[in-house]
Amino acid sequence: MRNSAFAITGLAVLSPVLSNAFVSESPYVGYNPYAESKNDLRTGFFSTNSVTINGTIFEKDGTTPAKNAVVEVWHLSPNSSKYKHRAKLETDGEGNYEFITDFPNKEEGKSARIYFKISDSENSVYTELILNSSGPYITSNHWEKNQQLRDKLFPKKEVFLNQSTIQFNISI
Repeated sequence: MRNSAFAITGLAVLSPVLSNAFVSESPYVGYNPYAESKNDLRTGFFSTNSVTINGTIFEKDGTTPAKNAVVEVWHLSPNSSKYKHRAKLETDGEGNYEFITDFPNKEEGKSARIYFKISDSENSVYTELILNSSGPYITSNHWEKNQQLRDKLFPKKEVFLNQSTIQFNISI
């Protein structure tokens, strides 16, 4: 009985410590720092409602590519309220990244969103890309923090053979 009391007390003391170890500083729900490294987030190879996201990560000046920056992405899985679609990738020598994913589900009252965390050895930033049937959009927060991108700021959507590709640039 005494040993059980010590074990329960130990769990009660450690529980907040353990749960804080997994809490993220992300302003967005669903972030997991242990995402798998991959470029294809689709649940099936022949997914009929997928979107390709690509772009360039720039340094704070908005012109210098951020090579080898870490790009973490996540979003609500289709027809689900869970964030099972997540990945971690790295930019190439020109700061470029690309991934393909199923079109995200949306939270009630909001448009579908893909969340991003961009990191390098000195900085990390969070942002989101909003998607709806009209096209891709940025938030006012993204607009304010990425003004230096000038003509590269707004996302661009192209459709070819029923496949959507969105170019989304970010500065870190």
